[in-house]
Amino acid sequence: MSYREESYYKHKGYSQIATQGINLSELSIEELKKLWRKTLDDGFHGICFSMYEDGQEPGDNISFEQVERRVRILKPYVEAIRSFSCIEGNEYVPLAAKKHGLRTLVGAWLSDNKEDNEKEIEGLIQLAKDGHVDVAAVGNEVLYRNDLSLEELVAYIVRVKEALSGLDIPVGYVDAYYEFSRHPILVEHSDVILANLYPYWEGCPIEYALGHMQAMYGQVVDAAQGKPIIITETGWPSEGGSLKGAVAGPEAAMKYFIDAINWTKQNEIPIFYFSSFDESWKTGDEGDVGAYWGLWDKYEKLKF
Repeated sequence: MSYREESYYKHKGYSQIATQGINLSELSIEELKKLWRKTLDDGFHGICFSMYEDGQEPGDNISFEQVERRVRILKPYVEAIRSFSCIEGNEYVPLAAKKHGLRTLVGAWLSDNKEDNEKEIEGLIQLAKDGHVDVAAVGNEVLYRNDLSLEELVAYIVRVKEALSGLDIPVGYVDAYYEFSRHPILVEHSDVILANLYPYWEGCPIEYALGHMQAMYGQVVDAAQGKPIIITETGWPSEGGSLKGAVAGPEAAMKYFIDAINWTKQNEIPIFYFSSFDESWKTGDEGDVGAYWGLWDKYEKLKF
Protein backbone atom coordinates (compact mmCIF):
# COMPACT_ATOMS: atom_id res chain seq x y z
CA MET A 1 0.00 0.00 0.00
CA SER A 2 1.07 3.58 -0.53
CA TYR A 3 1.25 4.87 3.03
CA ARG A 4 4.22 4.15 5.23
CA GLU A 5 3.72 3.49 8.91
CA GLU A 6 5.30 6.77 9.98
CA SER A 7 2.88 8.89 7.95
CA TYR A 8 1.06 10.23 11.01
CA TYR A 9 4.23 11.40 12.70
CA LYS A 10 6.64 12.56 10.00
CA HIS A 11 4.91 15.44 8.29
CA LYS A 12 6.55 15.98 4.90
CA GLY A 13 4.92 19.30 4.07
CA TYR A 14 2.12 19.94 1.63
CA SER A 15 2.13 18.78 -1.96
CA GLN A 16 0.55 20.97 -4.61
CA ILE A 17 -0.14 18.25 -7.19
CA ALA A 18 -3.73 18.68 -8.38
CA THR A 19 -4.58 15.47 -10.20
CA GLN A 20 -7.28 15.20 -12.84
CA GLY A 21 -10.22 12.89 -12.25
CA ILE A 22 -11.45 10.17 -14.56
CA ASN A 23 -13.86 11.06 -17.38
CA LEU A 24 -17.08 9.08 -17.02
CA SER A 25 -17.95 9.59 -20.69
CA GLU A 26 -14.86 7.61 -21.69
CA LEU A 27 -15.71 4.51 -19.66
CA SER A 28 -18.44 1.91 -19.94
CA ILE A 29 -20.19 0.95 -16.73
CA GLU A 30 -18.28 -2.34 -16.68
CA GLU A 31 -14.95 -0.56 -17.17
CA LEU A 32 -15.87 1.83 -14.37
CA LYS A 33 -16.69 -1.04 -12.03
CA LYS A 34 -13.37 -2.74 -12.82
CA LEU A 35 -11.45 0.47 -12.14
CA TRP A 36 -13.36 1.00 -8.87
CA ARG A 37 -12.58 -2.55 -7.78
CA LYS A 38 -8.91 -2.21 -8.74
CA THR A 39 -8.67 1.00 -6.72
CA LEU A 40 -10.16 -0.81 -3.75
CA ASP A 41 -8.01 -3.92 -4.17
CA ASP A 42 -4.83 -1.84 -4.45
CA GLY A 43 -5.52 -0.58 -0.94
CA PHE A 44 -5.77 2.87 0.60
CA HIS A 45 -4.97 4.59 3.85
CA GLY A 46 -8.07 4.35 5.99
CA ILE A 47 -11.83 4.04 6.30
CA CYS A 48 -14.53 5.24 8.68
CA PHE A 49 -16.03 2.36 10.63
CA SER A 50 -19.78 1.74 10.34
CA MET A 51 -21.05 0.08 13.52
CA TYR A 52 -24.71 -0.65 13.00
CA GLU A 53 -26.62 -3.41 11.27
CA ASP A 54 -30.25 -3.00 10.21
CA GLY A 55 -32.41 -2.40 13.26
CA GLN A 56 -29.49 -1.01 15.27
CA GLU A 57 -28.70 2.63 15.99
CA PRO A 58 -26.57 4.79 18.30
CA GLY A 59 -27.50 4.03 21.88
CA ASP A 60 -27.52 0.27 21.26
CA ASN A 61 -24.71 -1.76 22.77
CA ILE A 62 -22.77 -3.56 20.06
CA SER A 63 -20.81 -6.76 20.67
CA PHE A 64 -17.11 -7.29 20.12
CA GLU A 65 -17.99 -10.18 17.79
CA GLN A 66 -19.97 -7.90 15.46
CA VAL A 67 -17.23 -5.29 15.44
CA GLU A 68 -14.50 -7.83 14.75
CA ARG A 69 -16.46 -9.42 11.91
CA ARG A 70 -16.62 -6.07 10.16
CA VAL A 71 -12.96 -5.28 10.88
CA ARG A 72 -12.03 -8.59 9.23
CA ILE A 73 -13.93 -7.54 6.09
CA LEU A 74 -12.08 -4.20 5.90
CA LYS A 75 -8.61 -5.45 6.82
CA PRO A 76 -7.45 -6.49 3.31
CA TYR A 77 -8.06 -3.01 1.91
CA VAL A 78 -6.89 -0.44 4.47
CA GLU A 79 -4.10 0.32 6.90
CA ALA A 80 -6.19 2.23 9.43
CA ILE A 81 -9.72 2.49 10.82
CA ARG A 82 -11.46 5.51 12.29
CA SER A 83 -13.98 5.15 15.13
CA PHE A 84 -16.36 7.82 16.37
CA SER A 85 -17.10 6.99 20.02
CA CYS A 86 -15.67 5.24 23.07
CA ILE A 87 -18.85 3.82 24.65
CA GLU A 88 -21.67 1.36 23.83
CA GLY A 89 -19.37 -1.07 22.03
CA ASN A 90 -17.53 1.57 19.99
CA GLU A 91 -14.57 1.02 22.30
CA TYR A 92 -14.20 -2.39 20.67
CA VAL A 93 -13.31 -0.87 17.30
CA PRO A 94 -9.71 0.09 18.18
CA LEU A 95 -9.29 -3.17 20.11
CA ALA A 96 -10.34 -5.23 17.10
CA ALA A 97 -8.34 -3.05 14.71
CA LYS A 98 -5.16 -3.44 16.75
CA LYS A 99 -5.77 -7.18 17.09
CA HIS A 100 -5.69 -7.36 13.29
CA GLY A 101 -2.65 -5.14 12.84
CA LEU A 102 -4.40 -1.94 11.79
CA ARG A 103 -3.72 1.60 12.93
CA THR A 104 -6.42 3.66 14.62
CA LEU A 105 -7.89 7.12 14.73
CA VAL A 106 -10.13 6.97 17.80
CA GLY A 107 -12.80 9.55 18.49
CA ALA A 108 -14.64 10.62 21.61
CA TRP A 109 -18.17 11.66 20.64
CA LEU A 110 -19.01 14.96 22.32
CA SER A 111 -22.54 16.39 22.51
CA ASP A 112 -24.63 18.57 24.80
CA ASN A 113 -24.93 15.57 27.16
CA LYS A 114 -22.19 16.35 29.69
CA GLU A 115 -22.60 13.03 31.51
CA ASP A 116 -21.96 11.04 28.33
CA ASN A 117 -19.10 13.39 27.46
CA GLU A 118 -17.35 12.37 30.68
CA LYS A 119 -17.66 8.71 29.72
CA GLU A 120 -16.36 9.43 26.24
CA ILE A 121 -13.36 11.45 27.39
CA GLU A 122 -12.36 8.96 30.07
CA GLY A 123 -12.84 6.11 27.59
CA LEU A 124 -10.59 7.78 25.02
CA ILE A 125 -7.89 8.46 27.60
CA GLN A 126 -7.97 4.86 28.84
CA LEU A 127 -7.87 3.38 25.34
CA ALA A 128 -4.87 5.58 24.57
CA LYS A 129 -3.04 4.63 27.75
CA ASP A 130 -3.69 0.97 26.97
CA GLY A 131 -1.98 1.33 23.57
CA HIS A 132 -5.01 1.19 21.27
CA VAL A 133 -4.89 4.74 19.88
CA ASP A 134 -2.58 6.13 17.18
CA VAL A 135 -4.43 9.44 16.79
CA ALA A 136 -6.98 10.81 19.28
CA ALA A 137 -9.95 12.87 18.05
CA VAL A 138 -11.72 14.91 20.73
CA GLY A 139 -15.17 15.46 19.25
CA ASN A 140 -16.67 15.30 15.77
CA GLU A 141 -18.48 18.29 14.17
CA VAL A 142 -19.43 19.63 17.60
CA LEU A 143 -19.30 23.23 16.40
CA TYR A 144 -21.17 22.36 13.21
CA ARG A 145 -24.03 21.00 15.34
CA ASN A 146 -23.72 23.80 17.95
CA ASP A 147 -23.61 21.20 20.73
CA LEU A 148 -20.92 22.93 22.79
CA SER A 149 -19.37 26.36 22.97
CA LEU A 150 -15.90 26.86 21.52
CA GLU A 151 -14.57 27.35 25.06
CA GLU A 152 -16.09 24.09 26.28
CA LEU A 153 -14.71 22.19 23.32
CA VAL A 154 -11.19 23.57 23.73
CA ALA A 155 -11.26 22.63 27.40
CA TYR A 156 -11.96 18.99 26.46
CA ILE A 157 -9.12 19.02 23.90
CA VAL A 158 -6.68 20.47 26.45
CA ARG A 159 -7.79 17.91 29.03
CA VAL A 160 -7.05 14.98 26.71
CA LYS A 161 -3.71 16.45 25.61
CA GLU A 162 -2.63 16.82 29.23
CA ALA A 163 -3.75 13.28 30.07
CA LEU A 164 -1.80 11.84 27.14
CA SER A 165 1.30 13.95 27.62
CA GLY A 166 4.42 11.93 26.93
CA LEU A 167 2.66 9.13 25.03
CA ASP A 168 3.47 10.47 21.51
CA ILE A 169 -0.21 10.31 20.48
CA PRO A 170 -1.31 13.28 18.33
CA VAL A 171 -4.53 14.89 19.55
CA GLY A 172 -6.95 16.84 17.38
CA TYR A 173 -10.58 17.70 16.73
CA VAL A 174 -12.70 16.74 13.71
CA ASP A 175 -14.92 19.23 11.91
CA ALA A 176 -15.82 20.66 8.53
CA TYR A 177 -12.80 22.11 6.75
CA TYR A 178 -13.83 25.76 7.17
CA GLU A 179 -14.11 25.63 10.97
CA PHE A 180 -10.31 25.74 11.30
CA SER A 181 -10.20 29.03 9.38
CA ARG A 182 -12.99 30.44 11.51
CA HIS A 183 -11.45 29.36 14.82
CA PRO A 184 -7.63 29.51 14.85
CA ILE A 185 -7.70 28.46 18.51
CA LEU A 186 -8.61 24.94 17.31
CA VAL A 187 -5.40 24.80 15.31
CA GLU A 188 -3.42 26.23 18.22
CA HIS A 189 -4.52 23.40 20.53
CA SER A 190 -4.31 20.57 17.97
CA ASP A 191 -1.30 18.42 17.14
CA VAL A 192 -2.94 17.36 13.87
CA ILE A 193 -5.74 18.98 11.87
CA LEU A 194 -8.63 16.58 11.26
CA ALA A 195 -10.84 17.87 8.45
CA ASN A 196 -14.05 16.64 6.80
CA LEU A 197 -14.38 17.50 3.08
CA TYR A 198 -17.75 16.91 1.40
CA PRO A 199 -18.34 18.40 -2.06
CA TYR A 200 -21.68 16.53 -2.11
CA TRP A 201 -23.03 18.46 0.87
CA GLU A 202 -22.14 21.71 -0.86
CA GLY A 203 -24.18 20.73 -3.92
CA CYS A 204 -21.17 20.34 -6.20
CA PRO A 205 -21.74 18.39 -9.45
CA ILE A 206 -19.65 15.24 -9.66
CA GLU A 207 -17.71 16.60 -12.67
CA TYR A 208 -16.19 19.28 -10.44
CA ALA A 209 -16.13 17.42 -7.13
CA LEU A 210 -12.43 16.47 -7.14
CA GLY A 211 -11.36 20.04 -7.85
CA HIS A 212 -13.71 21.29 -5.15
CA MET A 213 -12.26 18.84 -2.63
CA GLN A 214 -8.76 19.99 -3.55
CA ALA A 215 -9.83 23.58 -2.92
CA MET A 216 -11.31 22.58 0.45
CA TYR A 217 -8.03 20.92 1.35
CA GLY A 218 -6.17 24.06 0.30
CA GLN A 219 -8.24 26.08 2.75
CA VAL A 220 -7.25 23.67 5.51
CA VAL A 221 -3.59 24.01 4.51
CA ASP A 222 -3.91 27.78 4.82
CA ALA A 223 -5.35 27.41 8.33
CA ALA A 224 -3.10 24.62 9.58
CA GLN A 225 -0.03 26.71 10.52
CA GLY A 226 2.25 23.99 9.16
CA LYS A 227 0.70 21.21 11.22
CA PRO A 228 -0.09 17.82 9.60
CA ILE A 229 -3.54 17.28 8.14
CA ILE A 230 -5.64 14.13 7.94
CA ILE A 231 -8.77 14.01 5.80
CA THR A 232 -11.08 12.36 8.31
CA GLU A 233 -14.15 12.09 6.07
CA THR A 234 -15.02 12.41 2.42
CA GLY A 235 -17.30 10.35 0.24
CA TRP A 236 -20.23 10.25 -2.16
CA PRO A 237 -23.58 8.43 -1.76
CA SER A 238 -24.54 5.72 -4.25
CA GLU A 239 -28.28 6.52 -4.17
CA GLY A 240 -30.87 8.50 -2.27
CA GLY A 241 -31.47 11.71 -4.18
CA SER A 242 -29.67 14.96 -4.88
CA LEU A 243 -28.63 18.27 -3.38
CA LYS A 244 -28.54 21.13 -5.89
CA GLY A 245 -26.07 19.95 -8.53
CA ALA A 246 -24.82 16.96 -6.55
CA VAL A 247 -26.63 13.79 -7.58
CA ALA A 248 -26.30 10.54 -5.65
CA GLY A 249 -25.77 7.51 -7.87
CA PRO A 250 -23.52 4.53 -8.52
CA GLU A 251 -21.46 6.10 -11.31
CA ALA A 252 -20.83 9.25 -9.28
CA ALA A 253 -19.98 7.23 -6.16
CA MET A 254 -17.47 5.11 -8.07
CA LYS A 255 -15.87 8.12 -9.76
CA TYR A 256 -15.53 10.04 -6.51
CA PHE A 257 -13.90 7.11 -4.72
CA ILE A 258 -11.44 6.52 -7.56
CA ASP A 259 -10.57 10.21 -7.85
CA ALA A 260 -10.24 10.81 -4.11
CA ILE A 261 -8.01 7.79 -3.54
CA ASN A 262 -5.80 8.51 -6.56
CA TRP A 263 -5.30 12.15 -5.55
CA THR A 264 -4.54 11.42 -1.89
CA LYS A 265 -2.15 8.62 -2.81
CA GLN A 266 -0.25 10.82 -5.25
CA ASN A 267 0.06 13.52 -2.61
CA GLU A 268 0.62 11.15 0.35
CA ILE A 269 -2.33 12.64 2.23
CA PRO A 270 -3.79 10.36 4.91
CA ILE A 271 -7.51 9.85 4.26
CA PHE A 272 -10.34 8.05 6.02
CA TYR A 273 -12.96 7.41 3.38
CA PHE A 274 -16.60 7.65 4.41
CA SER A 275 -17.82 5.08 4.76
CA SER A 276 -17.39 1.33 5.10
CA PHE A 277 -20.95 -0.08 5.28
CA ASP A 278 -24.36 1.41 4.51
CA GLU A 279 -26.32 2.17 7.69
CA SER A 280 -30.10 2.47 7.56
CA TRP A 281 -30.42 4.49 10.79
CA LYS A 282 -28.72 7.50 9.18
CA THR A 283 -31.82 8.39 7.16
CA GLY A 284 -33.19 10.10 10.25
CA ASP A 285 -30.42 12.71 10.18
CA GLU A 286 -29.71 13.06 6.48
CA GLY A 287 -32.81 11.87 4.61
CA ASP A 288 -32.77 8.93 2.20
CA VAL A 289 -29.23 9.66 1.05
CA GLY A 290 -27.88 9.04 4.55
CA ALA A 291 -28.25 5.29 4.19
CA TYR A 292 -26.00 4.92 1.12
CA TRP A 293 -22.47 6.18 1.85
CA GLY A 294 -20.82 2.77 2.20
CA LEU A 295 -18.43 0.98 -0.14
CA TRP A 296 -20.20 -2.12 1.14
CA ASP A 297 -23.99 -2.38 1.38
CA LYS A 298 -25.89 -2.98 4.63
CA TYR A 299 -25.52 -6.73 4.12
CA GLU A 300 -21.70 -6.34 4.11
CA LYS A 301 -21.41 -7.05 0.36
CA LEU A 302 -19.28 -4.88 -1.93
CA LYS A 303 -21.57 -2.68 -4.00
CA PHE A 304 -19.83 -2.90 -7.34
